[in-house]
Amino acid sequence: MALLGRFKVFQNAPAAERITDKAKIDKDYSYWRMRTFYSMYFGYAFFYLTRKSFTFAMPLMIDELGFTKTDLGILGSILYFTYGISKFFSGIVSDRSNPRYFMALGLIATGIWNICFGFSSSLFFFAVFWGLNGWFQGWGWPPCARFLTHWYAKKERGRWWGIWSTSHNLGGAVIPVVVGLIAASFGWRMAMYVPGAICILMGFWLMNRLRDTPSSLGLPPIEEYKGDGLTEQDKITEKLSKRQLLLDVVLRNKYIWILGCAYFFVYIIRTAVNDWGQLYLYQEKGLSYLSAGVCIFTFEVGGFLGCLLSGWLSDTVFGGKRGPVNALFALGVILVTAMLWYTPLGGVYYAHSMMFFIGLLIFGPQMLIGMVAAELSHKKAAGAATGFVGWFAYAGAAAAGYPFGKLAEDYGWNTFFISLLACAMVAFLLLSLVWAPQKETSLPAK
Repeated sequence: MALLGRFKVFQNAPAAERITDKAKIDKDYSYWRMRTFYSMYFGYAFFYLTRKSFTFAMPLMIDELGFTKTDLGILGSILYFTYGISKFFSGIVSDRSNPRYFMALGLIATGIWNICFGFSSSLFFFAVFWGLNGWFQGWGWPPCARFLTHWYAKKERGRWWGIWSTSHNLGGAVIPVVVGLIAASFGWRMAMYVPGAICILMGFWLMNRLRDTPSSLGLPPIEEYKGDGLTEQDKITEKLSKRQLLLDVVLRNKYIWILGCAYFFVYIIRTAVNDWGQLYLYQEKGLSYLSAGVCIFTFEVGGFLGCLLSGWLSDTVFGGKRGPVNALFALGVILVTAMLWYTPLGGVYYAHSMMFFIGLLIFGPQMLIGMVAAELSHKKAAGAATGFVGWFAYAGAAAAGYPFGKLAEDYGWNTFFISLLACAMVAFLLLSLVWAPQKETSLPAK
């Protein structure tokens, strides 16, 4: 990925001549903040369209191709494994790249691999194309972290980051409606082709809409514009090279490691419920295929509200502290996961309620952990910091694929849920350790 820097399209946009007219600065900042926000919001939502299309094709692939839950779990794990590795490395590269093209070309690539997946029939080629899809899925998140730290000040970032994070849920909620209907009407292959084609077109739209940092448009840094000011730690890290930033504010930061470990277990829960929840309710609790699919919709609706609520709470009630919200939401996940386990047979409304509340609670830490990592590092290392903890997250997502599919197949759904509850308890304990972290930098020896 270091070779990307050799291509002009990936290089950081140079700083433009500084604008001095206050009225024009205000007008341009207002315009470009909104344009940047809605572009990356919808752009990231469409990454989910190509990432989760497979989830809703799974039941039909089992019927048509005779695959087992273990087979499909392998594919899910492959995507999350390649995505997790890519997320870390692409985070490092995106800090040195123009996020406008980095994000757009990643989305185009995911569309291409979705279409290739739809043309395949063997497990080998499914694995190859889904692994490549996972690699380019990793090009979506780090540019967004870069945009959010360069265009939005810390005192307002919880709300903006929270609203942006609902793009996960928009993509996740649209998928059951769009992909589920396409799969039911035209087969699972068409459910891969259509999202792929849409995302290719969306990638070109992102190229048109996005820009790099405020300085590339002649605007002052967001800290200067919003009067955020720099802390002493920020002033020190501002002078560090990009290599030193990676080493000293990311890899040697104990809180980043704790957050990464917590992210691992948070993503096991989120992914296991998202990927296996529909199948559990369909096979074990007697819900129809459509009703079980709609439960995933309610999970995403809950997640949508959870992102907004957690961001607002952290900015207002807790005065910019994200740790208390993370820990309290994780505590709630333990309770609601146990309640989902005991869904009554045919209990459609109960299942919808529990899926809604798990979504509400799990998406709080899912959103805020990445934000805390960005804030505890430096805005010039935001992509690397969020990519690093994201690697842990998608290692957890990979663990929710094959291992949890194997648990359900060989030992039953009870073992599946006992394991899920254990993960929720560990996540709560780890997030409790980051209740009130202090920004720190391990400075290189002089």
